[in-house]
Parts: sequence; structure tokens; C-alpha cells
Amino acid sequence: MTDRRRFAVKAIVVVVVGAVLLYLPQQLASFEVGNLNKVICFAIAALGLNLLTGYNGQISIGHGAFFGIGAYTSVILVADHGWPHFATIAAAAAIAFVVGVLIGLPALRIEGLYLALVTLALATVFPQLISRFSDLTGGSQGKNVRLPDRFTAPDWTGLENDQWKYYVFLAFAAVAFLLVRNLVHSRAGRAIISIRDNETAAETLGVHSAAYKVATFGVSAMIAGIAGALYSFETSFVSAGEFTINLSITFLVAVVVGGAATIIGPAVGAFLVVYIPIWLDDAGADPQLSPVLFGASLILLMMAAPGGILGLYRRLVGWGSRRMKKGAPPPTQSTPDALASVT
Repeated sequence: MTDRRRFAVKAIVVVVVGAVLLYLPQQLASFEVGNLNKVICFAIAALGLNLLTGYNGQISIGHGAFFGIGAYTSVILVADHGWPHFATIAAAAAIAFVVGVLIGLPALRIEGLYLALVTLALATVFPQLISRFSDLTGGSQGKNVRLPDRFTAPDWTGLENDQWKYYVFLAFAAVAFLLVRNLVHSRAGRAIISIRDNETAAETLGVHSAAYKVATFGVSAMIAGIAGALYSFETSFVSAGEFTINLSITFLVAVVVGGAATIIGPAVGAFLVVYIPIWLDDAGADPQLSPVLFGASLILLMMAAPGGILGLYRRLVGWGSRRMKKGAPPPTQSTPDALASVT
């Protein structure tokens, strides 16, 4: 397939998918749009984790804490200080970035499973800190935004609240995925990937690995914080029980299932981790067995697609390309006599 044809196919796919995404909330019930809103928030958070783990090679099991930092920042600023919702996103991003950098600094001396343990500790401690500072966070009772201050659709849109949230979330997701895609394909992105592949060789070539690793940690946390702030727009309520280690593991599962080190993989993985439990409930599965069935379905999925859904797609495309090349007639070779006749 030529580059021009490949570009045309990608453009058609983007247009079709975009049209479907824009059309969906007009046809779905309110609770179904709410599920899609959750998918979008999880996809953005998984995107941030994918930048850190998939592209930079730093394992994190603490991104649920960054997600929670963004959500709590937004709710506290709206409920207690009367901030506009969109302004809280910038504050959530800044605070999550700073915390991410602070966590990334000790990560310079550790890696692999040891780094995973540090981020695991962050995910474990975060709910305890929320409960400890109950005057600010509401503690175990949680904190909610009063009804008049909740994120609602402006009158001029003519949209329902869930539809307005969906389009806002989708716009943020499109920008986030586009920016991460451009970052990965930039000089900085190549440096980030080179650190994952061979840090010693990257430093030999002049890559400042320490600066890139800390910055990547901060940017990754910032993206998760933005996702958390958007999630608080959807729920208007936050509690410590929502941001446990289970949430961090969910983000990691979304990255792995969708396809690590891919741009679209986190969105595919987020869709699956949100909807597989819903499908199991719709199928009448025992609520006590649902987590077991969910885990089993993920294991089967990873057995069928070790590189994630996007990895499986690439393998199928590569297999199809090889089959087409084998079936194509061999190229004609010019003989000396033929060349002589031409000349």
C-alpha cells in the first residue's frame, strides 16, 4: 500500500469514527451517555499512564491517585471557592504535575518493580490522606458540589446535561490524544522512547535521561489529573473509596489490553474495562462472580492478543500484507536483450 493510499484510508477512518462519536449521544439514553463519559475520562487517564509506561518504560501503579488529585481539586475549588469549572481543570493539571514531578524525582534512582512499589505506596496512601484531612476533603463522607453549582449545559446549546458533558469530554480527549501523538513523534518523544529501549545508549547520544524521566512523570500525572477533573464534572461527588488501588490497576489494565506504546490503545482498553463488567451484569452474571469473570475475560483476551488489541490489529494487517505479496505476480525482469533493444 502506497503512502498516499495509506493516508487516504486513515483519513476515511478518522472521519467515519468522528461522525459516529458525534452522533452517538443523540441516540443513546442518558445513563448510556454517562457510561461513555466515564470511558472518555478513563481513556485520558490511561493515555497519561501509557506515555509513562508504554513509551518511557517507567512502571506506575499509582495513577489512580493523580486522577483523584484532579477530581478533588476541581470539586473543592467549585464547592468551597466558587471557581468556574473550566478554571479548575488548569489548577488540577498544575497540582497533579507538581506531585508527579515530586514522585518522579526518587524514581531516578529506582526502576522496574521497585518503582512500581513506590507508586503502589502512593495509590495505597492517597485514600488515607483524604480521610486524614477531612475538613478539606469531606473525609469518608465524601464531598459533593451543590446542585446550582454543578456542571450543566448552557441554554444556548439545546443539549441535555449528559450530552453537553460528552461533547466537552470528547473535545478534551481529542486535544489530549493529538498532543500526545505529536509529542511521541517529536524529537522529545524519540528521546523518551530511546530511554525505554536503552538508557545507557540514549545518554551516550546526549539524551538527558534524568530530565526526560522526571518531565515525563510530571506530564503523565498532569494528564491523569485533567481526566480526574473532568470525571468530577460527571459525578459532582468524590469520596476516598473511589480512588483506591483498584482504580490504578484499572488504568494499567486499560493500557495493556488496548496496546501499550500505541496512541489509540488506551481508548480501546478504557472502553473494555468499563463495558465488560456492564455486559456481564446485563448477561445476568452473579454479582459476586462478576470480578472473577471479568478477570477471566481479560486473561483470555491477553492470551489471544499478547500485544493488546492494537497489537493484534497490527499483526493481522502484517499477515494480510504478506499474503497479498505472496499472491501477487512476480515483477518482470529486464533481460540484456530487452535492454539492448530499448537502447
